[in-house]
Amino acid sequence: MEAGFSLKKYNTFGLEAFAKKLVDIISEEEMFRLLEAYGRPDLILGGGSNILFSGQAIDLAALNRIEGKSILEENEEKAIVQIGGGENWHEVVQWAIEEGLGGIENLSLIPGTAGAAPIQNIGAYGVELKDVFYSLDAIDLESKERRVFSKKECNFSYRNSFFKQHKGRFFITNIRLELRKNAVINTSYGAIREVLDQKGISNPTIKDVSEAVIEIRSSKLPDPKKIGNAGSFFKNPVIPTTQFEDLKNRFPSIVYYPIGDHDYKVPAGWLIEQCGFKGKREGAVGCYEKQALVVVNYGGASPREVLAWVEKIEEAVWQKFGIQLEREVNVV
Repeated sequence: MEAGFSLKKYNTFGLEAFAKKLVDIISEEEMFRLLEAYGRPDLILGGGSNILFSGQAIDLAALNRIEGKSILEENEEKAIVQIGGGENWHEVVQWAIEEGLGGIENLSLIPGTAGAAPIQNIGAYGVELKDVFYSLDAIDLESKERRVFSKKECNFSYRNSFFKQHKGRFFITNIRLELRKNAVINTSYGAIREVLDQKGISNPTIKDVSEAVIEIRSSKLPDPKKIGNAGSFFKNPVIPTTQFEDLKNRFPSIVYYPIGDHDYKVPAGWLIEQCGFKGKREGAVGCYEKQALVVVNYGGASPREVLAWVEKIEEAVWQKFGIQLEREVNVV
């Protein structure tokens, strides 16, 4: 337990914030003891990769540091694995690949922890966590009870879940995934196939796919250790056919992906770039030169400056396209 603790190193934006009390949680029992002694934490931190601090002081913050990676059960086709909520997500992916278990290789190099992955229903390159999710253990910080959530109870949707709808109420201790020994390789999304072709790989393994994803992400996204950022700041908006057709008439070059029979997903990065923000900078805040969707802190930015920049982006996209961007990053 530390008092007046800086949270700067616990958020990938590199913004300064303070907690009066900070506790490392390494087991379920430790969280129960914390609840009894101090009550419900004001903030649960994992990797700090999806957080934007508002600048206000936090009374009590808890760091999820529960570790563990194991195979609970398996047969010739698949395995159920259990992962501690505090485990680094990318390291989980690499562990699964070493074990010959596929299904999450497309989610390589996503920052954050395993416990945060279900909250956001993380996804990339045609795969979402819900595709391999089995169940999880969590502590209800209101009732102080341990609960087990099935996939259905998590209510997953695009970058959303039951836990995101009840922010701060649950502390996820373990997640369980159903991974396959003979994985179906997914190379249809983004530039994965192109990168594999450049390497002369026609029959890729899960490791090949992971390495391709790592190469693509590294080329497009800034390293938080060098430039403060929280990855993709906004969700890709989904709009109805009537609105899409109107936009396509006005902007023939619009980038889009059909979603079912009546909706279209439009990349938020494209919308922001069309508004002139790609590579643009004001003081210590800006949009990354290679990906407009990534808001960056070049060093020394305050939470207020970042929020002002984000609001400027939202207003510009609304004025030009009539689309209200939804933030993927949580403002604390």
